[in-house]
Amino acid sequence: MNINTMRLRGLIRKESLQIIRDPSSIGIAFVLPVFLLLIFGYGVSLDARNVGIALVVEQPGPEASSLISGFRQSDYFAPRVMLSIQQAEQAMMERKVDGIVWLRADFARQLRSGRSAPVAIIVNGVDANKARLIEGYVGGVWMQWLSRTATAIGQPLHVPVKVEQRIWYNPAVRSRNYLVPGLIAVIMTLIGAMLTSMVVAREWERGTMEALLVTPVLVKEILLGKIIPYFILGMGGMLLSVAMAFFLFHVPLHGSMLALAASSALFMLTAIAMGLLISTAAGTQFVAGQIAIVVTFLPAFILSGFVFDINSMPVAIQWLTHLVPARYFVAILQTIFLAGDVWPIFIVNSAWLACMAIVFFLIIRKKSNKRLR
Repeated sequence: MNINTMRLRGLIRKESLQIIRDPSSIGIAFVLPVFLLLIFGYGVSLDARNVGIALVVEQPGPEASSLISGFRQSDYFAPRVMLSIQQAEQAMMERKVDGIVWLRADFARQLRSGRSAPVAIIVNGVDANKARLIEGYVGGVWMQWLSRTATAIGQPLHVPVKVEQRIWYNPAVRSRNYLVPGLIAVIMTLIGAMLTSMVVAREWERGTMEALLVTPVLVKEILLGKIIPYFILGMGGMLLSVAMAFFLFHVPLHGSMLALAASSALFMLTAIAMGLLISTAAGTQFVAGQIAIVVTFLPAFILSGFVFDINSMPVAIQWLTHLVPARYFVAILQTIFLAGDVWPIFIVNSAWLACMAIVFFLIIRKKSNKRLR
């Protein structure tokens, strides 16, 4: 049977009025994205800044003062000069500092004699990622100091291998540029799946579904009447998120708006399909909401590559991530924002999203029928 456009318009209007009258729907679509973006944009950072570091200088001198000044001028460190290694170790145990740079009493003498002048570096390894960052930052300060020292005495710095770094796609090395696009995928999962997961369950709870089943309305018309309003609502939340990312957090957008809009629409359909599938199977709004959080939101947050690198996960978990639609959308968003329209990545990930959306909608169509439970 063909879809009756008049009935479909009536269903869309009915669902739209329910959205307008339900503050929670507007809140999830527009208030929650703003809240999450503000928290993650300003409160979460993978960069190590103002790292507390203890500088232990057993024998002060011009060389040690020059090295210490390098740490003072660095944006990464908040140095604290201490008199003994025991004091520095106590400060690290109390979590007042995260690293120690120890210049022994013979540092200047060995340096003047032309022999190697070792510098001890002790790093708190509780947070392994931060420890590696601190090591890299200390190494950078050390190399800058060596270069300044060699220039001061008029001699070239002899380094066996000269490394010339080129950072592509995120030259400022801002973790915010990486996190915010991925967060948009999590937000859209939340909007699409959470809202629609409670739609059908709410109809059964309120008794309006029985009224719809005794009318000439087709099942496909009922589904379209719910998909279209929430799709528009979700794309509105997407537009708000992108605007905040670009204007508020200054995340560069190197790709085209057309590619961004197309991939967002495809992912929103996939998220809505997941939500409808959950709502069709769940009996109440509470159960549907809990299932949506466990099945859609948490995997999107943990297994999509938004925060945790997928290649660092065990092989079995890496295979499991292929079942998470947000994985593909995160890859598309990070590419469009930071690299541009890289079509192989866009096409492959979009194809996966399209396949998943089709499978979800086929399952929904098969499970949906005009009969009472």
